[in-house]
Amino acid sequence: MTEIRWSVAAAGDELWEGDILDVEVADEQVLLVHLYDGRIKAFQGLCPHQEILLADGKWDPDTNRLLCPGHNWEFDMTTGAGVNPAGCHLYEYPVEVDGDDIKVGVPQDGESHHLRFST
Repeated sequence: MTEIRWSVAAAGDELWEGDILDVEVADEQVLLVHLYDGRIKAFQGLCPHQEILLADGKWDPDTNRLLCPGHNWEFDMTTGAGVNPAGCHLYEYPVEVDGDDIKVGVPQDGESHHLRFST
């Protein structure tokens, strides 16, 4: 079992339902997403295509879709799956809410937690 290092990524009042937030956790770029159903998700913060900051993209909280500002790659933020193009995926970090803090877990496995994809 891989050890997880938990770090406070944001305070709960920094991430309202329907919002996204770019944070750095344990030297990794992370995108926090607060879905309208109340779930908070954490994914790699850089696009797997050309490492563009995803938080700068167009976010639609009604459809849970995020459009990367670089080349319009589209992601389903409930799962991290690529919609366009299909077949790509964002790395998902574990998340827990501890009181007013949103914590993100980074596996201490020596691996890259930034998936890459090329067409």
